[in-house]
Amino acid sequence: MTLGELIENLGGRLVQGDPKWDVSGISTIEQASTFELVFAESAAAAADALASKAGMVVLAPGAVQEYPRGKCIIEADQPRLWFAQAAKLLDKRPLDAGIHATATVPSDVVLSPGVVVGPGVVIGSHARIGMRTRIDAGAVIGEAVELGAECHIYPRAVIYPGTTLRDRVVVHAGAVLGADGFGYVRDEVTGAYTQFPQNGTLVIESDVEIGANSTIDRGALQETRIRRGTKIDNLVHVGHNCDIGEDVILVALTGISGSCTVGKGALIAGQVGIGDHAHIGPGVILGGQAGVLSGKTVTNEGLRPGTVLWGTPARPLKQVLREQATLMRLARRQGKTPEKE
Repeated sequence: MTLGELIENLGGRLVQGDPKWDVSGISTIEQASTFELVFAESAAAAADALASKAGMVVLAPGAVQEYPRGKCIIEADQPRLWFAQAAKLLDKRPLDAGIHATATVPSDVVLSPGVVVGPGVVIGSHARIGMRTRIDAGAVIGEAVELGAECHIYPRAVIYPGTTLRDRVVVHAGAVLGADGFGYVRDEVTGAYTQFPQNGTLVIESDVEIGANSTIDRGALQETRIRRGTKIDNLVHVGHNCDIGEDVILVALTGISGSCTVGKGALIAGQVGIGDHAHIGPGVILGGQAGVLSGKTVTNEGLRPGTVLWGTPARPLKQVLREQATLMRLARRQGKTPEKE
């Protein structure tokens, strides 16, 4: 791909250099070669990038007053984002479409052009696989599953029957999508548990990425939905009937109980626990190991944008730190602080 083609796709402005320059890939400033692209966000990084062997540098407008000769310079408002998007375009290698001899694909499965089905893959009846979707070794695609275009299902992922994935969804190794939710009814006489029906669906909208060994349950009687652009880290659990909004970030070891909602653009850090029927508002930031109790609603109302909520129950971090400082002062007054080691 040429530099001009990248700019045509991504925008930005070529302020110096040849648009026909071939771009072989991306690199770090320290290791870049003549045909590789690097980025710089700060003035210091820009100076290092321009002094490097990299043939192409993307940086913010006005970051540098004078450019050295012999380098292609692209100006973009968000250099890091431009660089990341360029990396995705440069990584679009042609796929060797086809079905491996060891894969199990019934005759009623609909395979669109360009689909790749790897070794040992099992696809259930009446599944539909979109254009240029790739299913890697050992993955299991259940009956009547719908996969959109340009999805990538990594090895040994399991997608239960009736689950729908839209376009460009990435599912990493070991993830399980559409399993039964954890819902039981207790017999008040005997104490025995009977499973509540788990007959709902799971819908994963476009441009979602799901990390390795994460699990998302289907709805009980309705649906679980992960909305467009959400990114889910490894080892995350989303319970049944949840609705996760657009462009949400869920970091590793987070657990979300059933029937919760998470608003657009929320950021939920690692090891956060959210009780059932809780509601997280748009743009809320929950810090690591924060907890939200069942049925509670957490919003940014009355808070500055970017306020981090922490602790259990989750509340503004500054408030938590003040509370802890007050407790420490009280403990000192009563002579109950731990002895110094």
